[in-house]
Amino acid sequence: MKFTFCTRCPLGQSPLPVALAQALSVLGISAELAEVDCMSGCARSSAVSVRQEGKTAYLFGDLSQDDLADLVTFAQLYAQSTDGTFADARPLGALREKVIARIPA
Repeated sequence: MKFTFCTRCPLGQSPLPVALAQALSVLGISAELAEVDCMSGCARSSAVSVRQEGKTAYLFGDLSQDDLADLVTFAQLYAQSTDGTFADARPLGALREKVIARIPA
C-alpha cells in the first residue's frame, strides 16, 4: 500500500506522515510513504492518496493531525480487503466525510 502526501498542503509539511509510518510499522502493516509537490486538490487541501495494485484507490482531503487514528484504521481495513472496498465505512470515522474520490482498480 502506498500513501502519497501533497507537500504543498499543510499536512504534507506536518509530522503526520512520520507518525503514520511509525504507527503502521508497529502494527506490522507494510506501507510506502511518498510525497508529491502538488495533487491539485487545493479546494480540499491537505490531500493524501492511498493505492495498491489491484485495489480501489482513494483520495482524501481536509485532513489534519486529528485524523491519524482513522488513517491507521483505514490502513488496517485496506490491507485486509481483497479489492480495497469496505462493506461498512463507519469504522473509518471522520475519513468517511473526507473522501474526495474513490478510483476503481
